[in-house]
Amino acid sequence: AALALDNGLARTPPMGWLHWERFLCDTDCAADPRRCVSEQLFMEMADRMAADGWRDAGYEFVCIDDCWMAPTRDRQGRLQADPKRFPNGIRKLADYVHSKGLKLGIYSDVGKKTCAGFPGSYNHYDLDAQTFASWGVDLLKFDGCNSDSLDLLAEGYKRMSLALNRTGRSIVYSCEWPFYLRPVQQPNYTEIKQYCNHWRNFYDVYDSWSSIKSILDWTALHQDTIVKIAGPGGWNDPDMALVIGNFGLSWDQSVTQMAMWAIMAAPLFMSNDLRHISPEAKCLLQNPEVIAINQDPLGQQGYQVFKDKKFQLWERPLSGRAYAVAVLNHQEIGGPQNFTFSLTFLGNGLACNPACSIQQVLPASRDWGVYSWISSLSVEVNPTGTVLLKV
Repeated sequence: AALALDNGLARTPPMGWLHWERFLCDTDCAADPRRCVSEQLFMEMADRMAADGWRDAGYEFVCIDDCWMAPTRDRQGRLQADPKRFPNGIRKLADYVHSKGLKLGIYSDVGKKTCAGFPGSYNHYDLDAQTFASWGVDLLKFDGCNSDSLDLLAEGYKRMSLALNRTGRSIVYSCEWPFYLRPVQQPNYTEIKQYCNHWRNFYDVYDSWSSIKSILDWTALHQDTIVKIAGPGGWNDPDMALVIGNFGLSWDQSVTQMAMWAIMAAPLFMSNDLRHISPEAKCLLQNPEVIAINQDPLGQQGYQVFKDKKFQLWERPLSGRAYAVAVLNHQEIGGPQNFTFSLTFLGNGLACNPACSIQQVLPASRDWGVYSWISSLSVEVNPTGTVLLKV
């Protein structure tokens, strides 16, 4: 069977919506029918994605995370959806999602149980892959809880990858493999990319600035290891959930998450309530210029090139000899600050040689004009905010 790297999927970072950060493991539909993990939730999100421009902006996956299952497998040993919360089954839900021009993602775990205690896929990899394919699933997020050893963890991730490809259905494979390895050993990213289409490196994202900041800090600290492996077919996942449109981020922090996930070539999976989202958050998440940077066909992940006590400077090579440049003010005190830098600093001196045009993308679109190679650029950035440029 072909390895994940050869399955032809995820040529650019996948985009969609998933339930985890916003809706967690709420299974009490009697108390909260509009917020529990149920077929109604996913159908309503699919409706919104089709009607409100999300699908047309590139968000194509509607993803079920943990807590969708019944507590036990059926008599044939197959996973089954909770019959009260998914009375029509996953196949019917997939058909509904597909009818909206969208794709369905689902969740399982490499171990004996999922992180929330539902049945895991250990010793059922082929059966579960066949089950998901028969339901019309288009993406599998495969968690790493409750595996007895690192050897079994690696074996499970590899076996599920091969099992998915053997089904003959195109199923994007989202792994948590390196996140569970890191406390014990350095992940072999070359091997991981052979089997997975994207892989999570760090802790769950929370609806908070401290969470976003810790993800960016971790990524910069490990960029020498992880940046070079990313590219078409396989992506680093800083934890996929965009929490823009929820409760924990200011506007400037929301701009920072959107800009930096684009710089990092990260999968873009929103976790919010699309039924109740502000026009401002919607506009940011659907910004075509930012999405174009994230989805750039060159597929090269960005990296941090400078950091001091106030600012971070990141760049990402793009197709057509362009660069995306992010200036992040990581201070959490005071007012807007100016950061001035020479354009010779970008792209090892090549980004603006002998001249370049500069377009501001975030926080608002603005044409900055043409600059020479020896010019300096001064950028004003709000605390915890980011200015995203295309050079």
